[in-house]
Formats: sequence, C-alpha cells, structure tokens
Amino acid sequence: MSRPRRTDPGNDRPLGPLESAVMNALWEAPGPLTVRQMVDAMADRGLAYTTVMTVLDNLHRKGWAERDLAGRAYRYRPRTSREEHVGRLMAEALSSAADQQAALARFVDAMTAEEAAALRELLQRRGDTDS
Repeated sequence: MSRPRRTDPGNDRPLGPLESAVMNALWEAPGPLTVRQMVDAMADRGLAYTTVMTVLDNLHRKGWAERDLAGRAYRYRPRTSREEHVGRLMAEALSSAADQQAALARFVDAMTAEEAAALRELLQRRGDTDS
C-alpha cells in the first residue's frame, strides 16, 4: 500500500511557533483581520505591531494567508481551513511511513469510540460514492 508524497505548492513550508500562533488566531477569527486587530487578538503575548505585520506578511508570502487591501490596511484571512491543513498533515505523515498499514493501525488504535464511529461513517459514505 504505497501512496505518492503529497505536496501543496502554496503552503508546504513549515511554520515557526509564532507563525503557528498567528495562524491559529486567523483560523479562530470570524473574518479577515487587519494587523491592528491581530495585535489586539493576541494581546496576551505582548507582540509589537511591526512583529505581527512581519509575521502576517511572511504567512502571505509563504501562501498560508491571503490579504486584501481595505483602505490603507490589509485584511488577512487563512488560505485554507484548519481542517484542510490538518488533513494534509495527516496525509503527509501517512505517506512518510515505511509501513503505511501499520501506521494506519496505530492511528485507529489511538482513536476514541466516537472518532472511530465518525471514521466508519466517512468511509461508508466514500464507498457509496465510489460505486
């Protein structure tokens, strides 16, 4: 059971700790945020405006965030959902396993009963559409 490596040319570079924190704040926001709004949303970290601006610019350059000019300020939003990102990470982790079946077995063994039921349902639905 071999699967080709998956890559996303838009955001395949790993995130640093501060970039991850900013992405989490973007994912949790109800809509696009300006740099000032992001500084306010992350006030507990005590980040300077220029630091947040640089991180958001880097996330845009790396393809993690999109931005639109609104007046004189950019509004930033995630390029993909957190769930798409996590799904991509899971697929990449699986593709890197030497024994993908064993990796899947360990993953399934670690699931709660609710997670396993959700997976069964998803696989059933996928089976229904593959026919």
